Amino acid sequence: MINLTTLNNGVRIVTEHVPHVESVALGVWVGAGAKNEEPSEHGMSHFLEHMLFKGTARRSARDIADEIASVGGQINAATDREYTTYYARVLKEFLPLAFDVLSDMLLNSAFDPVELEREKDVVTDEIRRHQDIPEDHVHDILTQVTWGEHQLGHSVIGTEETVRAATSGSLRGYRDVHYAPGRLVISAAGNLDHSQLVDLAAAALGSLDGSAPPAEYPPVAHIPARRLVNKDTEAAYFCIGAPGYSGHDQRRYTLAVLDAILGGGMSSRLFQEIREKRGLAYDIGSYRVCFREGGMFAVYGGTGVETLGEVLSLVRDELRRVSAEDVPEAEFRRAQTLIRGSILLAHEAMGSRMSRMAKSLLDFERLVPLEEVLQSVQDVTPSDVRTAATELLCEESLSMAVIGPAAEMEGVMAA
Repeated sequence: MINLTTLNNGVRIVTEHVPHVESVALGVWVGAGAKNEEPSEHGMSHFLEHMLFKGTARRSARDIADEIASVGGQINAATDREYTTYYARVLKEFLPLAFDVLSDMLLNSAFDPVELEREKDVVTDEIRRHQDIPEDHVHDILTQVTWGEHQLGHSVIGTEETVRAATSGSLRGYRDVHYAPGRLVISAAGNLDHSQLVDLAAAALGSLDGSAPPAEYPPVAHIPARRLVNKDTEAAYFCIGAPGYSGHDQRRYTLAVLDAILGGGMSSRLFQEIREKRGLAYDIGSYRVCFREGGMFAVYGGTGVETLGEVLSLVRDELRRVSAEDVPEAEFRRAQTLIRGSILLAHEAMGSRMSRMAKSLLDFERLVPLEEVLQSVQDVTPSDVRTAATELLCEESLSMAVIGPAAEMEGVMAA
């Protein structure tokens, strides 16, 4: 059973009681992420997430880790473009401890200058390592070249310059502005009592006040541009981007089915044609991202420098084919079943249930029933998929990012 309570100051507490488990997944969700940052603040959400683990007035960084680990629990955090989450998983009897630790981090982080400088080194190393992994970094390059100066266009992790410029005061100020009560969702799933978590939240967070600035940004424009990043690699790593749908567009379910058909797993067209049939790539697939301001559909992969041109040609062939003809019924139903299975299998994990409720409230201001999502996927038709493919996947709309030895790929990029 799912319960939702809103405190007088706007903090929302949502829980799902699952009696047959012995654990609880607890998350403190903030409706602020990388897209809320000003240009001088790029990476601030991510760096703030790091700093909240570095100690409070009551706990050292070691205490934060030890208190959860000592009861067999886990604690972590994540930052995305639209939200930041701090979460823990513990046995049911330790829910008050987990909430106390997370709320203490949220409210009372010390932002110690010594810890701050040390963590700048950590995050700077994280940025450099990310850039050294081309199969990861190419996705950021695609986003930057496709979305340009839009708030969604910059990397969540930020840059060395913006991270180095952060101060205890700027981090505290960013938290005070963006971690307003109306943007906070306390979400938990597992063997717990809703009223207990409401009481804990009211005691710790009920006195919070203030309101965050409006987080309304213009629709993101898709720029069909190309960028080649020169890197001395044995392979070439590519990402092709097409326009997508926003997270509030019902056609996002159509795009999910199209994604499953083209690159969603080992039975997908791209995997079967490029990896299994021809052996041209170890890693090949697709994905879609849907934000409030717009979205993107992307195909990614890695292949030998000498076979990049052939692989890109095969990808374009598959994009044209799915636009030119309806997907056969059996293949179409298999894609729908794949999506249904991934949703329901994820739903068996308490962390997934906790995350789904929080994202639902932050994205839609309501709890979207799981049955509604499954039915929306089931309602998609082969004609819907073909229409979406025709609209989104035309050659002149595609953007592309490639990482590899430039001298050997200039001709491929120009093709």
